[in-house]
Amino acid sequence: MISDFQGKTAVLTGAGSGFGLECARIGAKLGMNLVLVDVQQDALDKAQAELEAAGAQVLARKVDVSSAEQMDALAQAVQQRFGAPHFVFNNAGVGSGGLIWENSVKDWEWVLGVNVWGVIHGVRLFTPMMLAAAQADPAYRGHIVNTASMAGLLTPPNMGVYNVSKHAVVSLTETLYQDLKLVTDQVSASVLCPYFVPTGINKSDRNRPAEMADEKPTKSQLIGQAMSDKAVGSGKITAAQVAEMVFHAIGHDQFYIYSHPKALGNAQSRFDAIVAGTNPPDPFAERPEIGEGLRQALRAG
Repeated sequence: MISDFQGKTAVLTGAGSGFGLECARIGAKLGMNLVLVDVQQDALDKAQAELEAAGAQVLARKVDVSSAEQMDALAQAVQQRFGAPHFVFNNAGVGSGGLIWENSVKDWEWVLGVNVWGVIHGVRLFTPMMLAAAQADPAYRGHIVNTASMAGLLTPPNMGVYNVSKHAVVSLTETLYQDLKLVTDQVSASVLCPYFVPTGINKSDRNRPAEMADEKPTKSQLIGQAMSDKAVGSGKITAAQVAEMVFHAIGHDQFYIYSHPKALGNAQSRFDAIVAGTNPPDPFAERPEIGEGLRQALRAG
């Protein structure tokens, strides 16, 4: 667990908005060096200007986190500028909806590329740097936080690609935590599982690759987008509040970070069914009107 953040280095992907930007703002207040990573140049420039004005040392890089080559170059740049980071926030993510068989190969490649491979690259590249720093300095402490979702613990219908990507991040991070415990007491990990929080993830289409521009969304994808817009837009917990939770978790070596603990009731019923061997439960048991609305919309001519 990290107790003193002054002069420490944070690498944050998806730093131009949402959780990444809010964590960067907290890091700046705590006197951290900031490595801001985003695929959207204008958002990155704006974040860099704000955080440098707040007094932080900033390295800003436009990076597609799904690219091994771009992430390799990022890791080298971080090592040269600041040395091994102390806090790595593998946070970049995109949303996608629709019936699972209606997603194109490009849909799968885009969402898994950002949401899963982005985390894989962050873990693959920065963990060895952190472990080397820990070996060289008994006082070094490091922490990796990977952004999953409550969709990484549940299987809500009509958003299968996203669910698959986030389940992978939960599994990857749980395994990372266990693997780290085998080799060190100086580096740990957490998984962030937010529910509906206004972050801009429902506007992920702004960063879809150019080669996907000709793909027209299916009916189920349009319905999923509308539901996502409504749910995310009406979220009561802010990205800034979630960022506070992230820093609390880093300071207390808390693994699971939940923005909406009440949503765990659905996770409990899912795991009860897994243990009992019964069929998956109705995901809309607490809000049957939403499930009925979705069924009617999908079955309409």
